[in-house]
Amino acid sequence: MAQTTQVMEKENLKHSPTLNTVMMVEEVLKNAGELLNLAELKRRLPRKVMHQTLLQILDYLQFSGKILIGTKGILWIFEERKELDKLINRGTEL
Repeated sequence: MAQTTQVMEKENLKHSPTLNTVMMVEEVLKNAGELLNLAELKRRLPRKVMHQTLLQILDYLQFSGKILIGTKGILWIFEERKELDKLINRGTEL
């Protein structure tokens, strides 16, 4: 039974995004500074991305809490913790 599930999952995933593609989409959304719809996001990407692949990336980013997807578009919400980086750099290593 488990083998059948794995085969079905592989058939559903036609194309997996690469790390470079995920980072490219993240960068465009970070630098946008505004609400983007899917068509505008596709226009702003430096390389073409398959529609299904882009949807997988957006699902991942939403699940990880980096973006919000609403009826009007997609918005980057993740803020890096600069204070934490300062504390780590200033801290003592054990």
